[in-house]
Amino acid sequence: MKRTFGITISLAALAVAQSAAAQEADQTAANSGAAQVQDVIVTAQKRSERLQDVPIAVTAITAETIQNRRTLDLVDLSNQAPGLQIKSDDNGANPRIFIRGVGVNDFNPATNSAVGIYADGVYVASPLAQRLAFFDLQQVEVLRGPQGTLYGRNTTGGAINVTSKLPGNEPEADLSAEYGRFNSVNVQGGASIPLIADKLSVRIAGLYQRDDGYTLNRLTGHYGNNTNRWALRGTVHFTPSANVTDNLVVSTGRSTGGSIWAYNRPLLTEPYQSDSFCAPALYGTDQCMTFMGYTNPSKNLYQGDYSFEGKDRVNLLTVSNTLTIDLGAASIVSVTGYQHASRNDQEETDASPIPTITASYIARQNTFSQELRLQSNGHTPLRYVIGAYYAHDYLNNNSAYNVLPLLASDDPAADAAQGIGIFGWPLTQKVDSYAAFGQLDYDVTDKLTLTGGLRYSADHKDFHYVSEAANGLVPIFTYDGSKTFNSFTGKVGVQYRLTPSANIYASYNRGAKSGGFFSGQTGNIADIGPYKDETVNAYEVGAKTDWLNHTLRANISAFYYDYKNLQVYTTVEDGLITRQLFTNASAARIYGGELELQMTPTRGLTVSLNGAYLNATYRDFKSAGNDYSGNTLPSAPKVSVQGAVDWQHETPLGTLVANTSLSFRSKVFFDTSNDARLTDQARAFVDARLGIRVARDRLEIGVWGKNVFNETNISDMTPIPTLGFDVFSVGPPRTYGLYLKARY
Repeated sequence: MKRTFGITISLAALAVAQSAAAQEADQTAANSGAAQVQDVIVTAQKRSERLQDVPIAVTAITAETIQNRRTLDLVDLSNQAPGLQIKSDDNGANPRIFIRGVGVNDFNPATNSAVGIYADGVYVASPLAQRLAFFDLQQVEVLRGPQGTLYGRNTTGGAINVTSKLPGNEPEADLSAEYGRFNSVNVQGGASIPLIADKLSVRIAGLYQRDDGYTLNRLTGHYGNNTNRWALRGTVHFTPSANVTDNLVVSTGRSTGGSIWAYNRPLLTEPYQSDSFCAPALYGTDQCMTFMGYTNPSKNLYQGDYSFEGKDRVNLLTVSNTLTIDLGAASIVSVTGYQHASRNDQEETDASPIPTITASYIARQNTFSQELRLQSNGHTPLRYVIGAYYAHDYLNNNSAYNVLPLLASDDPAADAAQGIGIFGWPLTQKVDSYAAFGQLDYDVTDKLTLTGGLRYSADHKDFHYVSEAANGLVPIFTYDGSKTFNSFTGKVGVQYRLTPSANIYASYNRGAKSGGFFSGQTGNIADIGPYKDETVNAYEVGAKTDWLNHTLRANISAFYYDYKNLQVYTTVEDGLITRQLFTNASAARIYGGELELQMTPTRGLTVSLNGAYLNATYRDFKSAGNDYSGNTLPSAPKVSVQGAVDWQHETPLGTLVANTSLSFRSKVFFDTSNDARLTDQARAFVDARLGIRVARDRLEIGVWGKNVFNETNISDMTPIPTLGFDVFSVGPPRTYGLYLKARY
């Protein structure tokens, strides 16, 4: 810990010395025409500011980068910012997001993420709606660390801001089309039309994606894990007067791709012996079997024997409206949001030809939210944001598991007692959320700025849960609960501008993630909870610097988190049932450091390199008779590195463009137990693109590749030891194709 902070202070001092020594050289070089790292404007603090001026660890991913790296949805953002890991065990919903090791493994619909997702200023509460299709975007901002003041609850890990492209005052249009391996098609585009000069303009954008899938069903010859989705977005930019601006964004879409096809790894010895597990060296051979006798003598993660080929259907409708009234010294900002998400996922969970366990995930969620802010304009010595927030969320879930149907008898009650049959858990949850918040930034001098912020939040949750078997013929229990979860969160910070090109900052943030009720399947009423709020005290120092006439940018940060009541998803064995649990760990400690570098050595060449070191462990965590103290948190690699090179060069034929990117992460654990079989080794993934722009750069054609070295792409491992197997969720193998871009 001390070493991490020492490194940060040393680097900051080095940056200061370098900036001071280089100032005279920079002045001479200012007019030399040298390439420079471009400034990026972010809204991390609810106002437009230069990224380098914001005393927060934040990464801005531009629209060009999103498109060039084929970032098709939220999951593709994984590893594009230091400490950011995103995975999913579903093809249409429920991304599980981790920043600096902070996240939630639970996939059930009432569980809030520890990383807040914001689309056009509106908090996306539903995990059903969080796997956003990325198209026609202006920018994505990844804020690392608790954002308890301006963003509030459920941001103990951080926040991700997704901003759609707004229409301008000139007609414009763009289109991109791709075709690639697995017959993948990706078409997206948008057009802006000014209707009334300087007052009213609209933009229409759309997306269509499909592919055949990359996983082979050896029983049928069909391919699964396929994508099939479309989306539309309409944006209206209205400025009826010089001091009033209104932006309305309406999006809708549907995903009807296949449900997840996982890889089944049998665990039991062949022939079967009770509680006798295979040696790891025998995995992927016919000497290991499941409880139902299935053997999978293949280590190919992209093949399986699937008796059921389901669909994962998700429908989305989102509306956001941002009204800004400029009063001169201050502005009133109103952000109104509505989201509807529904899902019907029919999934073969066991990934085997012998029906063992299938899942039916059916849920519907509606959310209305309203935020009202009064905030100062311009860069005055005293800057403030004061606001209030309200949201109403309604969730209806009617999901079920069908377990060991081949062993079912004529007595469903007796079957249920043994963990056999159809187990449903219909539930409803209503949440009313309230918050009041404020943040002040005061320039003590032209170099020193002090920041203070405070937020009060309250979530009132009404929860109704039914545990049943045999489609309701066998009631297990009914639970009705109601509870209000209150918290105070806030921030204290200091920023010092050493030179115009270098500043250092330090901050203390307190964050909280709302408590609640467990919404997964259980036959034990005690599992429902309620579980408590998790809280974090986070300490961070950092430096933001530009060197060598702004041709080199170096941002560094170091952090220390002290968690209490960390919310944790685990599983325990109960007869033939692997039960899910969502509980509070007593404490956890996280610390680490991050470095972001961006440089432009020559015109047309940009090189970026990001790195993160992370130590994330449970300090005191005992659950269901197991002691996880000292274990590493899931999806928290000690080392992660991202690098990219973007190059363009003018020729008589046109402008050559190329980029390649690398992402590396060290070993990760997928489970709180840190079981060796539920880990994945270090992995590195490389993507690339090569093309040429012609017709005054209005047309671009080229080739692309993702995971070009065909690295094994394991996104998650789920243990089901009571039935004798683990299942692996895997991302795509090597993919490649052609692309065409046009703009007007």
